[in-house]
Amino acid sequence: MEAQTAIGILGTGSYLPAETVSNQVVAERAGVTAEWIQTKTDIRSRRYAAEHEATSDLAAAAARAALAAAGIAAGQLKWIVVATSTPDHPQPATACLVQAQIGAHAAAAFDINSVCSGFVFALVTAARLVAADGADSYGLVIGADVYSRIIDPTDRRTAILFGDGAGAVVLGPVRPGHGLVGAHLRSDGELHDMVHVPAGGSREPASEKTVADRRHYFQMKGRAVSDYVLSELPKVVRTLLDAHDVAPAEVDHFIPHQANGVMLRKVLPGLGLPRAQVHLMVAEHGNTGAASVAVALDVANRQGAFRDGELLLLAGFGGGISFGAALVRWQAGR
Repeated sequence: MEAQTAIGILGTGSYLPAETVSNQVVAERAGVTAEWIQTKTDIRSRRYAAEHEATSDLAAAAARAALAAAGIAAGQLKWIVVATSTPDHPQPATACLVQAQIGAHAAAAFDINSVCSGFVFALVTAARLVAADGADSYGLVIGADVYSRIIDPTDRRTAILFGDGAGAVVLGPVRPGHGLVGAHLRSDGELHDMVHVPAGGSREPASEKTVADRRHYFQMKGRAVSDYVLSELPKVVRTLLDAHDVAPAEVDHFIPHQANGVMLRKVLPGLGLPRAQVHLMVAEHGNTGAASVAVALDVANRQGAFRDGELLLLAGFGGGISFGAALVRWQAGR
């Protein structure tokens, strides 16, 4: 039986809107102080999309950057997978709008909504589709969110955390021994109400009452989510490493969902990754939802952080509650 083609990351890209929003601006709306925000989150600023920008616009900009880095034309893509929980419209898929913007006319395009873990879910899904196609297939994976449109600016539990952005990778054949090593995806649906937007779907269609009751804003039980992540993320990471006989000391880089800098500092010791360089961009970008892992990956890559053959651990967690972790053996160059 022919060995399956190794699939890995050929290029990365990201896009952050031009407007930088300081803690002072957010604090005034939320009824707190700028210092309180930084103490609770390590966040100093975040970006907000311009009035004319939607999720697909951010996603397409990140896609173009990733395609350029990979040296792949949009017309060569067979798959486009967009991870987002803030789509342009309830339908069609935001991925189809991205497809049109970048001219990837030969690609099949669809969305994945696993909230802040969405990029890892999309990465794993697309990698398996590309691998099934064979040696001449390429996929585009994008994490993109515009949370500034669904955040209640007066809610200090959520308004202080989120920003907007998009990150992307191009997937394709890589040299043997490189690429996606494995992944562990997990969802705990019984906890679906810990992170959600209650109204706007078939359960609570939009009405004057849902708008008046502010049911279209993002809601999160922050303390409960933090406690659950602190408890469960180490288990997810250990399950992944054990499944692929990878010792914790073999992980060279850890790129987590940029949820909250204070929470991430608390969870790191429990992960037991003694050699891993941890890549945190949360101070300048805030929590960009499904984009956060992809944006951090691109920033680190463009800074020259990764060497050929190094092992990267990507980890996302978010609404669902969902966890996604993936091991990638980095290929430098083509």
